Amino acid sequence: MTETVETDAGPARIGWHRAERARLVLAMGHGAGGGVEARDLTALAGVLPAHGVSVALVEQPWRVAGRKVAPAPKTLDTGWRGVWPALAAPGLPVIAGGRSAGARVACRTAGELGAHAVLALSFPLHPPGRPEKSRGAELLGAGVPTLVVQGGNDPFGKPAEFPAGEYRLIEVPHGDHGFAVPRRAPTTQEAALRIITDGVVEWTASLG
Repeated sequence: MTETVETDAGPARIGWHRAERARLVLAMGHGAGGGVEARDLTALAGVLPAHGVSVALVEQPWRVAGRKVAPAPKTLDTGWRGVWPALAAPGLPVIAGGRSAGARVACRTAGELGAHAVLALSFPLHPPGRPEKSRGAELLGAGVPTLVVQGGNDPFGKPAEFPAGEYRLIEVPHGDHGFAVPRRAPTTQEAALRIITDGVVEWTASLG
C-alpha cells in the first residue's frame, strides 16, 4: 500500500509493508544518492512483517518530485517531520530509521518526534577521506536505543572509527556504503543481507 502525505517540503510517499499482528512500526528513509529500492531497505521490508514489525519506506519530497540532488539537511528534516503523524497513525511505537542521509535525519529528529528507537544503516560518520569532519554528535544525540549497521569497508566511516557510546553496532564484513561486497570476499551478498536482517529482527524483538 502506498500513501502520499503532504509536508512543508512537498508531497512525500510512504510504501507500507504491514505485519498481520504488528507491535512496532519501522519507518525508513533513503539516502541522498538513491531511493527506497536500496538493497538493505527492501530486504528489511521483506523480512520484518513476519516478525510483527510493519515497515514504512519513506520517499522524501525531493525524490517524489523527480529531482536528482537531495536538499539541505534542514529540508530533509522538514519532510520527515511531515510524514511522522502518518507513521504514528497505527498507534504503535515507531522506530525511526534510514540509510545514510536518512539515518542522520532519524537521529536528529528522534527526540522531538518521540521515536521509540533509531535504526541507522550505513551512518555517514564523515565524508570519505575526511575523518576530522565527524558527525558522531548526531548519532550520540539520538537519545533513544540505537542500532547502527555498518559495512566493514564503508568509506563514510568504518566500524572501528565510531565513537564510544550507548548504541549497538553490527558490522557487515567487507560491505561498502551500500552493503555491496566484492565477489571474491568470503562473505556472499546474500549472507551480508542476512547479517542485516537477522540483526535487526533480533534487535526489534528486544524492544518489546
